[in-house]
Amino acid sequence: MGPVEAGLLAQLAPAVVPQVHWLPGGGAVRILEGGSGGSGGSADSGAGSGPTVVWLHGRGHSATHWFPYLTVLARNHRVLALDLPGFGQSTAPDMRVRSAEDAVAFFTRPVEEVLGMLEPGPVAVVGHSLGGLVALELALRGTVPVERLVLVDAMGLGPEMTRASRLFFRAGPERLARNLGPWAMARMLPPPPTPLGERLGALGYELMGVPGGRPEAAHAFNELVPLTGPVFHRRERLGEVKVPVLLVWGEREETLPVTLADEAARRLPQARVLRVDCGHSPHLERPERVLPELKAFLGQGATGG
Repeated sequence: MGPVEAGLLAQLAPAVVPQVHWLPGGGAVRILEGGSGGSGGSADSGAGSGPTVVWLHGRGHSATHWFPYLTVLARNHRVLALDLPGFGQSTAPDMRVRSAEDAVAFFTRPVEEVLGMLEPGPVAVVGHSLGGLVALELALRGTVPVERLVLVDAMGLGPEMTRASRLFFRAGPERLARNLGPWAMARMLPPPPTPLGERLGALGYELMGVPGGRPEAAHAFNELVPLTGPVFHRRERLGEVKVPVLLVWGEREETLPVTLADEAARRLPQARVLRVDCGHSPHLERPERVLPELKAFLGQGATGG
């Protein structure tokens, strides 16, 4: 763990604390836990008034990128923010990835397995980008009882992704970070222009610059995102998702067009779109806009609204 992430985690404690959970079949998943029933043990009298909220980050990030949300939501919910397999402090599963379906299993099965150990009851799942694809997959598979779904600029809703983003991912963000350095990466991926945004941007560089990179996770991701043709998606199965869905999308998104959210909202039985004036990461770029909407959407589960 690098110093930027260690500093952010120190600020989250004691409301939210990291735990490593070992899977029966081998491998480990790191989770930031807090709130009612969580290892963080929030003492707020309102804790537990809403569903457990599971947080899934995007490619190259870690659970710590949900920093602006975790302590706030832990006041009324149990929170479980996971490092996706092969990223952050989670290990890559021991499996050979030869297809896009294998790649989905690479990222989804360990998440499914650890949630089966920790949270048998209904959960709300919030996923960004790659984490959004995993969140959607959890809802479709049904092994984890998902009762609400928040998809933030999520993969998996349709076949489109911009050419520039495909080239960036294929070049390897980790390789680029090591070769270009923090200044050039900040120009390529500008952090939100706030003190917290700059710290989260520094965290992103710290995670991408890890020695050795993330070869297994990067290979699995590349199976989902070919250089040409459709990226992996579940568009034809969106009608199977019967739970309420909030689609949060940046109007200036340059990776996954906002039209994906509009089309998904037409196919999902219970969905609405929240458009935000920002790019690919509304939760980081405009937390003051996203957090109130997220709290309202998740709080509806406690009241039946």
